[in-house]
Amino acid sequence: MPSLAVLLACLVIGVTDGDTLKARCESDPEPQTITIRLAEIDAPESHQAFGNRSKRSLSDLCFKKPAEVRPVTKDRYGRTVARVACDGQDASAYQVKQGMAWAFTLYLTDPVIKELEEAARGAREGLCVAADRKLSHF
Repeated sequence: MPSLAVLLACLVIGVTDGDTLKARCESDPEPQTITIRLAEIDAPESHQAFGNRSKRSLSDLCFKKPAEVRPVTKDRYGRTVARVACDGQDASAYQVKQGMAWAFTLYLTDPVIKELEEAARGAREGLCVAADRKLSHF
């Protein structure tokens, strides 16, 4: 894995769920496939309520598209935690704005993510409707 301070040019080749994807990234000496956990958000797993809708939302934005990946750190599972942009849109912000993910407050550094979550809650978008039915999040 290249240094975490770089911007990686990648192609998204898979979407695991609403906050995790696989990408083929250019690097020296040869391209690498990495698993990326979107920074600062949390989305339901595929088997949970809204899980498939959240995954579909991220797929619509990023699957089979070029992505700019800004690694932040590695998580305990060895995944690259990163901010990812597809079609010029920040995927973390997009998922929260669509109501398909929550701000992951434990690791939140970008206040815009929390503002987007509050706006989605106010508009009762996606997961925010389910929150009234006790769907838990971080």
